[in-house]
Amino acid sequence: MVSYLYAFKNQEMSTPKRYTITAALPYTNGPIHIGHLAGVYVPADIYARYLRKRGKDVVFVCGSDEHGVPITIKAKKEGITPQDVVDKYDGIIRKSFQDFGIAFDNYSRTSSEIHHQTASDFFQKLYDEDKFIEEVTQQLYDEEAQQFLADRFVVGTCPKCGFEESYGDQCEKCGTSHNATDLINPKSAITGATPILKETRHWFLPLDQYEPFLKEWILKEHKKDWKSNVYGQCKSWIDDGLRARAVTRDLDWGIPVPVEGGDGKVLYVWFDAPIGYISATKQWAEREGKDWEPYWKDEDTKLVHFIGKDNIVFHCIIFPVMLKAHGDYVLPDNVPANEFLNLEGNKLSTSKNWAVWLHEYLEDFPGKEDVLRYVLTANAPETKDNDFTWKDFQQRNNSELVAIFGNFINRVVVLTNKYYDGKVPSPSALTDIDEQTLAELKAYPAVIASSIEKYRFREAQAELMNVARLGNKYLADEEPWKTLKTDKERTETVMYIALQIASALATLSEPFLPFTSEKLKKMLNLGEANYSWEDISTEKVLLEKNHQIGKAELLFAKVEDEEIQKQLDKLEATKKANATETAEVIPQKELIEFDDFTKLDLRVGTIVEAEKMPKAKKLLVLKVDTGIDKRTIVSGIAEHFKPEDIIGKKVSVVANLKPIKLRGTLSEGMILMTENADGKLVFVNPDENGVTSGTVIS
Repeated sequence: MVSYLYAFKNQEMSTPKRYTITAALPYTNGPIHIGHLAGVYVPADIYARYLRKRGKDVVFVCGSDEHGVPITIKAKKEGITPQDVVDKYDGIIRKSFQDFGIAFDNYSRTSSEIHHQTASDFFQKLYDEDKFIEEVTQQLYDEEAQQFLADRFVVGTCPKCGFEESYGDQCEKCGTSHNATDLINPKSAITGATPILKETRHWFLPLDQYEPFLKEWILKEHKKDWKSNVYGQCKSWIDDGLRARAVTRDLDWGIPVPVEGGDGKVLYVWFDAPIGYISATKQWAEREGKDWEPYWKDEDTKLVHFIGKDNIVFHCIIFPVMLKAHGDYVLPDNVPANEFLNLEGNKLSTSKNWAVWLHEYLEDFPGKEDVLRYVLTANAPETKDNDFTWKDFQQRNNSELVAIFGNFINRVVVLTNKYYDGKVPSPSALTDIDEQTLAELKAYPAVIASSIEKYRFREAQAELMNVARLGNKYLADEEPWKTLKTDKERTETVMYIALQIASALATLSEPFLPFTSEKLKKMLNLGEANYSWEDISTEKVLLEKNHQIGKAELLFAKVEDEEIQKQLDKLEATKKANATETAEVIPQKELIEFDDFTKLDLRVGTIVEAEKMPKAKKLLVLKVDTGIDKRTIVSGIAEHFKPEDIIGKKVSVVANLKPIKLRGTLSEGMILMTENADGKLVFVNPDENGVTSGTVIS
């Protein structure tokens, strides 16, 4: 017991007074998918829920990012206003977060009045203290659209990796951030025109002036405690030399620049968006009657940003420089950014619909919110890109959640109801096995906590499952169903200890599986007994003898093969649709005269014989009834069709093609073929009722 208390007290010695946890603000230009959940929101939620179970002072904030070019692009495509776009997707995103139990203390909007005022005040303070550089620069301008082009309105070749569809602010292929003017062969995303350079006035944050601060703060102070992918990207940026970065843009959608000369300009979305964390905290504090300032300005506050790897630079370099320049705010203690999650081996893509959308998932798997949370955590891209597959989803549900966690709870609750009418039995003297099992149970909270506090959520969840494994092993070894007839006291003791493990799982699973935790608490009839994290290690008894538990319910249900096949079929349909949409169209050949076309004799033929040509991989020798005659045609389709499958097939034939010898066989015509979206040869098909061999095609 002393060792468990010591472990927690050691953690307490370095524990801040309060925690401010932020999760990246999702763009409201579309719904969210499993990549967002795995990369940012589930890890952040696990961390916040864990801290609350430890009794910590926590504010967990997020909100819809409703400014920036992606919003205006979406509005133009849909023929609606930017406000219509953000209102629509803010509602969809909020519901998805609620559905999956992401327990924000406040979810705000950057279009809110409190955010506009907070961001304007922040800019004004830096402006008044001459922290910006004001410059007239040349920016890309679309003469057809008669507007300056913000970063996402420019597409061109990345100057670093050569990717030809890089955006003006960041290359999605190599991750490099750059300015739109750095692109090679830039094009306007609005009109497709080549933009010109035109002068405009903007305000810049001189990142280069803060290089000494960043080198000390990141490269020295956080070398050992920040994730290697985060540290490495920051170091690369700093080593390359920082440049001043514009904090304003020529747009009409966003927060107006609140100083003289700011007409027609708004705050750059990456200046405005992270301030959304501050305004969301202010909004929460007003609602709860609290003071927001200690959560952002007190040195005893631990600030943690949860983001994806595409946002590392903005949260680790640009936003900290903003906070440093302002002077009143604490800096982030950690930014545990994740890498990307792929889907069935391919990069998740909103534009290509290659995603598992959260609202659609719940239509197909109602009540399985925790299953997705579990699988995404088990496969979390914490140190490298990882892959979500539906087969793995099924396997983890059936072999882990159902067979390990659910099986243990079901056995304990069913046997307790069967043997003792649902009342916790009285234990007798404990054996060494009992003592060892309880000791292992009491050690798990500190073990899981250690992994969570190092942001190793996959590892932490694996340890949670080991608690369920501990329970299963204990029951399997002690076999209470056998001892019931020979040693009732021993059976009561075993069931008593198994129930303590079940009760511990109800608490320890809450950060990871909140819906399951709630079900289990109701099943065990815990009522007001809302145990803290430390209680699992320090309380001698979690479920007192004679405590009445409820009836057994299945915590998890098997996922059947047909359910998985449905998802795979849906993705296959998406893949085919994308292939059709992006299929390369062969350019039109030179124009011909009508007389040239009339020289062709195109007829319907029927394949009456077919065989492979010896020693030729691609050739089939066909006997075709053209209605005129039965002739031999050699066709290069052997890799796509079996001879026996095409006998009787009607085909389009060029009947008057000059015969040619192929591998010693005289070929007297040509069969017309094309390719489908998958690159597979298909016949140009005249195979309709009433079309007979010899029919002329005109």
